[in-house]
Amino acid sequence: MEFKKTKFKDAWLIVPQVFQDARGFFMESYSKKEFEEAGIDIDFVQDNHSLSAKKGVLRGLHFQKPPYAQTKLVRVTRGKVYDVILDLRKDSETFGQWQGFELSAENFQMLLVPRGFAHSFLTLEDNTEFQYKCDEFYHPESDSGIIWNDLELKIDWPIENPILSEKDAKLLGWKEFIKNNSF
Repeated sequence: MEFKKTKFKDAWLIVPQVFQDARGFFMESYSKKEFEEAGIDIDFVQDNHSLSAKKGVLRGLHFQKPPYAQTKLVRVTRGKVYDVILDLRKDSETFGQWQGFELSAENFQMLLVPRGFAHSFLTLEDNTEFQYKCDEFYHPESDSGIIWNDLELKIDWPIENPILSEKDAKLLGWKEFIKNNSF
């Protein structure tokens, strides 16, 4: 595995070694040993898998509030997404900054999203499957988020009218988050 730095401390773009031939492919999607050799020591406790039936589904920007914040290792197993992370750590040099990545079944890339980040993805193809590992269990009382199109954040989404859940359409704005939360 190759661990590529992002603009954020502790967030990594991970490129696995993929062996392909006429039959298909084989890859290790996670190796505790390789992660530890890269200085990443995480104890994952839960795996999640979602299917978005239509192109244009946007999920997020989601996070869990402390003490149940989560590190996530995300990847696409079918289709393609535009994946965005947003730094929520008030003591970070990159607080309030975001970065986007294209993850797909074709490029096999994974993204390690550390605790203290909001996470979101937009499907770029129908029937996109998204899988991720978490180092903390889901706690509904800690679940939170920031609205995808907040004008202050200026996230450059490749869509104007995404398909949103009712919950995601009512998330907090960035100013509300700053006033009411801390990481």
